[in-house]
Amino acid sequence: MLQTLFSIGGFSLGSYGVVVAISLLIGLGVAYHLAPSEKEYRQHLIDLLIYAVIGAIIGARLWQVFFYEWDYYSLHLSEIFMIWHGGMAIQGALVGAFIVGWIYTRKHQLDFWKMADIAAPGIILGQGLGRIACFLNGDAYGSPTNQGFGLVYPSGTPAYEAYGSQPLWPAEVWEGQWDMVVFALIIILSRWRKWPRGIIFLTYIVLYSLGRFALEFLRGDGARYLFNLTSAQWSSVGMILIALVSAAVLIIPRNGTRN
Repeated sequence: MLQTLFSIGGFSLGSYGVVVAISLLIGLGVAYHLAPSEKEYRQHLIDLLIYAVIGAIIGARLWQVFFYEWDYYSLHLSEIFMIWHGGMAIQGALVGAFIVGWIYTRKHQLDFWKMADIAAPGIILGQGLGRIACFLNGDAYGSPTNQGFGLVYPSGTPAYEAYGSQPLWPAEVWEGQWDMVVFALIIILSRWRKWPRGIIFLTYIVLYSLGRFALEFLRGDGARYLFNLTSAQWSSVGMILIALVSAAVLIIPRNGTRN
Protein backbone atom coordinates (compact mmCIF):
# COMPACT_ATOMS: atom_id res chain seq x y z
CA MET A 1 0.00 0.00 0.00
CA LEU A 2 1.24 3.46 -0.87
CA GLN A 3 -1.02 6.34 0.07
CA THR A 4 1.45 9.09 -0.87
CA LEU A 5 3.65 8.87 -3.97
CA PHE A 6 5.96 11.68 -2.89
CA SER A 7 6.08 14.90 -0.89
CA ILE A 8 7.85 18.16 -1.71
CA GLY A 9 7.75 20.72 1.05
CA GLY A 10 4.13 20.98 2.12
CA PHE A 11 2.81 19.38 -1.07
CA SER A 12 1.98 15.68 -1.16
CA LEU A 13 0.86 13.73 -4.22
CA GLY A 14 -1.57 10.98 -3.26
CA SER A 15 -1.63 7.71 -5.15
CA TYR A 16 -5.43 7.57 -5.10
CA GLY A 17 -5.96 10.67 -7.24
CA VAL A 18 -3.18 9.75 -9.65
CA VAL A 19 -4.50 6.24 -10.25
CA VAL A 20 -8.08 7.48 -10.70
CA ALA A 21 -6.92 10.10 -13.22
CA ILE A 22 -4.94 7.49 -15.17
CA SER A 23 -7.93 5.15 -15.09
CA LEU A 24 -10.18 7.84 -16.56
CA LEU A 25 -7.73 8.55 -19.38
CA ILE A 26 -7.28 4.87 -20.21
CA GLY A 27 -11.04 4.34 -20.15
CA LEU A 28 -11.49 7.29 -22.52
CA GLY A 29 -8.79 5.92 -24.82
CA VAL A 30 -10.44 2.50 -24.94
CA ALA A 31 -13.86 3.97 -25.70
CA TYR A 32 -12.34 6.13 -28.44
CA HIS A 33 -10.46 3.19 -29.94
CA LEU A 34 -13.46 0.86 -29.93
CA ALA A 35 -15.69 3.30 -31.79
CA PRO A 36 -13.75 3.99 -35.01
CA SER A 37 -16.85 3.96 -37.23
CA GLU A 38 -18.89 6.21 -34.94
CA LYS A 39 -17.23 9.52 -35.77
CA GLU A 40 -20.26 11.57 -34.76
CA TYR A 41 -20.12 10.00 -31.29
CA ARG A 42 -16.33 9.87 -30.93
CA GLN A 43 -16.03 13.63 -31.22
CA HIS A 44 -18.24 14.02 -28.14
CA LEU A 45 -16.39 11.57 -25.89
CA ILE A 46 -13.94 14.05 -24.34
CA ASP A 47 -16.61 16.66 -23.58
CA LEU A 48 -18.93 13.98 -22.26
CA LEU A 49 -16.17 12.61 -20.01
CA ILE A 50 -15.63 16.02 -18.42
CA TYR A 51 -19.32 16.45 -17.62
CA ALA A 52 -19.70 12.81 -16.59
CA VAL A 53 -16.83 13.11 -14.09
CA ILE A 54 -18.57 16.08 -12.47
CA GLY A 55 -21.82 14.14 -12.31
CA ALA A 56 -19.99 11.08 -10.99
CA ILE A 57 -18.35 13.03 -8.16
CA ILE A 58 -21.67 14.56 -7.10
CA GLY A 59 -23.49 11.24 -7.38
CA ALA A 60 -20.76 9.32 -5.57
CA ARG A 61 -20.79 11.72 -2.64
CA LEU A 62 -24.56 11.91 -2.32
CA TRP A 63 -24.84 8.11 -2.52
CA GLN A 64 -22.21 7.70 0.19
CA VAL A 65 -23.90 10.23 2.44
CA PHE A 66 -27.54 9.24 2.07
CA PHE A 67 -27.34 5.50 1.36
CA TYR A 68 -24.18 4.37 3.15
CA GLU A 69 -23.46 6.66 6.08
CA TRP A 70 -26.51 8.79 6.80
CA ASP A 71 -26.43 7.81 10.48
CA TYR A 72 -23.07 9.58 10.72
CA TYR A 73 -23.65 12.53 8.38
CA SER A 74 -27.06 13.32 9.85
CA LEU A 75 -25.13 14.29 12.98
CA HIS A 76 -22.27 15.99 11.09
CA LEU A 77 -24.01 17.96 8.34
CA SER A 78 -21.06 20.29 7.85
CA GLU A 79 -18.94 17.35 6.66
CA ILE A 80 -21.23 16.38 3.78
CA PHE A 81 -19.34 18.59 1.33
CA MET A 82 -15.86 17.67 2.60
CA ILE A 83 -15.11 15.19 -0.18
CA TRP A 84 -11.37 15.57 0.43
CA HIS A 85 -11.91 13.55 3.62
CA GLY A 86 -12.99 10.57 1.51
CA GLY A 87 -16.31 8.81 1.18
CA MET A 88 -17.33 8.23 -2.44
CA ALA A 89 -19.60 5.39 -3.59
CA ILE A 90 -18.91 3.94 -7.05
CA GLN A 91 -22.57 3.04 -7.56
CA GLY A 92 -23.55 6.64 -6.95
CA ALA A 93 -20.85 7.70 -9.41
CA LEU A 94 -22.45 5.50 -12.07
CA VAL A 95 -25.89 6.96 -11.41
CA GLY A 96 -24.55 10.52 -11.52
CA ALA A 97 -22.66 9.89 -14.75
CA PHE A 98 -25.73 8.15 -16.22
CA ILE A 99 -27.94 11.18 -15.55
CA VAL A 100 -25.38 13.61 -16.97
CA GLY A 101 -24.88 11.37 -20.01
CA TRP A 102 -28.61 11.30 -20.66
CA ILE A 103 -28.84 15.10 -20.44
CA TYR A 104 -25.78 15.56 -22.68
CA THR A 105 -26.99 13.21 -25.40
CA ARG A 106 -30.44 14.79 -25.37
CA LYS A 107 -28.93 18.25 -25.72
CA HIS A 108 -26.75 17.21 -28.65
CA GLN A 109 -29.44 15.03 -30.28
CA LEU A 110 -27.47 11.80 -29.90
CA ASP A 111 -28.81 8.32 -29.19
CA PHE A 112 -28.21 7.81 -25.47
CA TRP A 113 -28.12 4.01 -25.60
CA LYS A 114 -25.72 4.01 -28.53
CA MET A 115 -23.37 6.32 -26.65
CA ALA A 116 -23.73 4.14 -23.54
CA ASP A 117 -22.72 1.04 -25.51
CA ILE A 118 -19.65 2.86 -26.84
CA ALA A 119 -18.65 4.01 -23.35
CA ALA A 120 -19.36 0.76 -21.46
CA PRO A 121 -16.01 -1.03 -22.06
CA GLY A 122 -14.05 2.06 -21.05
CA ILE A 123 -16.18 2.57 -17.94
CA ILE A 124 -15.72 -0.94 -16.56
CA LEU A 125 -12.02 -0.96 -17.43
CA GLY A 126 -11.62 2.34 -15.59
CA GLN A 127 -13.48 0.88 -12.61
CA GLY A 128 -11.17 -2.13 -12.52
CA LEU A 129 -8.04 -0.01 -12.66
CA GLY A 130 -9.55 2.36 -10.12
CA ARG A 131 -9.65 -0.43 -7.55
CA ILE A 132 -5.86 -0.27 -7.58
CA ALA A 133 -6.31 3.18 -6.01
CA CYS A 134 -8.44 1.63 -3.26
CA PHE A 135 -5.77 -1.01 -2.65
CA LEU A 136 -2.98 1.57 -2.42
CA ASN A 137 -5.08 3.74 -0.12
CA GLY A 138 -6.15 0.85 2.11
CA ASP A 139 -9.89 1.40 1.72
CA ALA A 140 -12.77 -0.72 0.35
CA TYR A 141 -11.14 -3.43 2.44
CA GLY A 142 -12.41 -6.88 3.34
CA SER A 143 -13.38 -8.43 6.65
CA PRO A 144 -10.99 -10.61 8.69
CA THR A 145 -10.31 -14.01 7.13
CA ASN A 146 -9.77 -15.58 10.55
CA GLN A 147 -7.17 -17.72 8.83
CA GLY A 148 -3.44 -17.53 8.29
CA PHE A 149 -3.78 -15.70 4.98
CA GLY A 150 -5.09 -12.38 3.74
CA LEU A 151 -4.00 -8.79 3.20
CA VAL A 152 -2.33 -7.08 6.15
CA TYR A 153 -2.59 -3.30 5.86
CA PRO A 154 0.00 -0.90 7.28
CA SER A 155 -0.63 1.60 10.04
CA GLY A 156 -2.33 4.78 8.89
CA THR A 157 -4.70 3.15 6.42
CA PRO A 158 -8.48 2.96 6.96
CA ALA A 159 -8.23 -0.85 7.02
CA TYR A 160 -5.64 -0.79 9.80
CA GLU A 161 -7.72 1.66 11.82
CA ALA A 162 -10.65 -0.77 11.61
CA TYR A 163 -8.92 -4.13 12.09
CA GLY A 164 -5.30 -3.52 13.04
CA SER A 165 -2.89 -6.14 11.72
CA GLN A 166 -5.51 -8.85 11.16
CA PRO A 167 -5.36 -10.52 7.71
CA LEU A 168 -8.32 -9.35 5.61
CA TRP A 169 -10.05 -10.68 2.51
CA PRO A 170 -8.69 -8.91 -0.62
CA ALA A 171 -12.17 -7.67 -1.55
CA GLU A 172 -11.05 -4.61 -3.51
CA VAL A 173 -8.44 -6.63 -5.43
CA TRP A 174 -10.94 -9.30 -6.39
CA GLU A 175 -13.48 -6.69 -7.44
CA GLY A 176 -10.90 -5.10 -9.72
CA GLN A 177 -10.21 -8.52 -11.24
CA TRP A 178 -13.92 -9.17 -11.70
CA ASP A 179 -14.22 -5.82 -13.49
CA MET A 180 -11.53 -6.98 -15.91
CA VAL A 181 -13.49 -10.18 -16.56
CA VAL A 182 -16.60 -8.10 -17.28
CA PHE A 183 -14.55 -5.89 -19.61
CA ALA A 184 -13.40 -8.95 -21.57
CA LEU A 185 -16.92 -10.41 -21.70
CA ILE A 186 -18.59 -7.30 -23.09
CA ILE A 187 -15.82 -6.91 -25.67
CA ILE A 188 -16.44 -10.50 -26.78
CA LEU A 189 -20.21 -9.97 -26.83
CA SER A 190 -19.93 -6.77 -28.85
CA ARG A 191 -17.74 -8.52 -31.45
CA TRP A 192 -19.87 -11.70 -31.53
CA ARG A 193 -22.99 -10.20 -33.08
CA LYS A 194 -24.93 -6.98 -33.45
CA TRP A 195 -27.12 -6.43 -30.40
CA PRO A 196 -30.04 -4.03 -29.93
CA ARG A 197 -28.78 -0.65 -28.77
CA GLY A 198 -28.23 -0.44 -25.04
CA ILE A 199 -27.80 -4.16 -24.46
CA ILE A 200 -24.00 -4.02 -24.15
CA PHE A 201 -24.23 -1.26 -21.55
CA LEU A 202 -27.00 -3.01 -19.61
CA THR A 203 -25.07 -6.29 -19.71
CA TYR A 204 -22.15 -4.46 -18.12
CA ILE A 205 -24.43 -3.10 -15.39
CA VAL A 206 -25.85 -6.55 -14.60
CA LEU A 207 -22.48 -8.34 -14.59
CA TYR A 208 -20.77 -5.67 -12.51
CA SER A 209 -23.63 -5.60 -10.01
CA LEU A 210 -23.64 -9.40 -9.66
CA GLY A 211 -19.93 -9.35 -8.84
CA ARG A 212 -20.33 -6.46 -6.43
CA PHE A 213 -23.22 -8.19 -4.67
CA ALA A 214 -21.19 -11.38 -4.16
CA LEU A 215 -17.98 -9.67 -3.04
CA GLU A 216 -19.83 -7.50 -0.52
CA PHE A 217 -20.13 -10.61 1.65
CA LEU A 218 -16.35 -10.34 2.12
CA ARG A 219 -16.25 -6.58 2.74
CA GLY A 220 -15.54 -5.28 6.21
CA ASP A 221 -16.27 -1.57 5.86
CA GLY A 222 -20.05 -1.39 5.61
CA ALA A 223 -23.01 -1.72 7.95
CA ARG A 224 -25.53 -4.48 7.30
CA TYR A 225 -29.28 -4.03 7.22
CA LEU A 226 -32.29 -6.11 6.14
CA PHE A 227 -31.39 -9.78 5.50
CA ASN A 228 -27.85 -8.94 6.65
CA LEU A 229 -27.13 -7.19 3.35
CA THR A 230 -25.12 -3.99 2.92
CA SER A 231 -26.33 -0.81 1.23
CA ALA A 232 -24.12 -1.69 -1.74
CA GLN A 233 -25.84 -5.07 -2.07
CA TRP A 234 -29.29 -3.52 -2.02
CA SER A 235 -28.07 -0.95 -4.56
CA SER A 236 -26.79 -3.82 -6.72
CA VAL A 237 -30.16 -5.56 -6.58
CA GLY A 238 -31.87 -2.34 -7.65
CA MET A 239 -29.44 -1.76 -10.51
CA ILE A 240 -29.87 -5.34 -11.77
CA LEU A 241 -33.66 -5.07 -11.75
CA ILE A 242 -33.63 -1.69 -13.51
CA ALA A 243 -31.16 -2.99 -16.11
CA LEU A 244 -33.25 -6.10 -16.82
CA VAL A 245 -36.46 -4.08 -17.19
CA SER A 246 -34.66 -1.58 -19.45
CA ALA A 247 -33.31 -4.43 -21.59
CA ALA A 248 -36.80 -5.88 -21.95
CA VAL A 249 -38.17 -2.49 -22.99
CA LEU A 250 -35.42 -2.10 -25.59
CA ILE A 251 -35.70 -5.63 -27.00
CA ILE A 252 -39.47 -6.25 -27.10
CA PRO A 253 -40.38 -3.38 -29.48
CA ARG A 254 -37.57 -4.50 -31.78
CA ASN A 255 -38.93 -8.03 -31.97
CA GLY A 256 -42.44 -6.71 -32.40
CA THR A 257 -41.31 -4.62 -35.36
CA ARG A 258 -39.98 -7.73 -37.08
CA ASN A 259 -43.35 -9.41 -36.79
